[in-house]
Amino acid sequence: MVKLNKIYTRTGDDGTTGLVSGPRRSKANIRVEAYGTIDEANSTIGLVRLHTGSDHHLDDTLARIQNDLFDVGSDFATPGPDEGLSYEPLRAVQSQVDWLEQTIDAYNEKLEPLKSFTLPGGSALSAHLHLSRTVVRRAERIGVALLDAEPETNIIAVKYLNRLSDLLFVLSRVTNDDGARDVLWQPGQHR
Repeated sequence: MVKLNKIYTRTGDDGTTGLVSGPRRSKANIRVEAYGTIDEANSTIGLVRLHTGSDHHLDDTLARIQNDLFDVGSDFATPGPDEGLSYEPLRAVQSQVDWLEQTIDAYNEKLEPLKSFTLPGGSALSAHLHLSRTVVRRAERIGVALLDAEPETNIIAVKYLNRLSDLLFVLSRVTNDDGARDVLWQPGQHR
């Protein structure tokens, strides 16, 4: 468990930060950008939760996602390889991706197929979910760049972000009265 007695340490004043496994990296490093963007995504999901009202199932789903996002962030904050470490690093695992897929399937079951792309809107809750989705997509793109730069990066963490953005999209439709209030893109409408 993490124990934080003092919030500031001054060790990052030189523009570096310590990773979980000890090495320091520039705060502009792609790995730091990856887990920082996951932190941003997590914060947007916290804002989404302010709008869930009496939908306790949705709120519980989002709470689990927030916790799992910390796991993914920790994974990105711990460069591999895992061999030779004195502890078992926290890594995203396939069961977390599987849970997202099962959750997507359960929520998507009652939705009508789309006939166009959706625009963020319809309800405040849906619009906030779209914002979270786009931040998660950015985290995924940065995760892919990290994977390209450091191939020992856990691919499951990247898969998790991919599935999470899909789930957030489905939830944006569910919270628009199961798609009835979706705002559909009308290509070329104002040309």
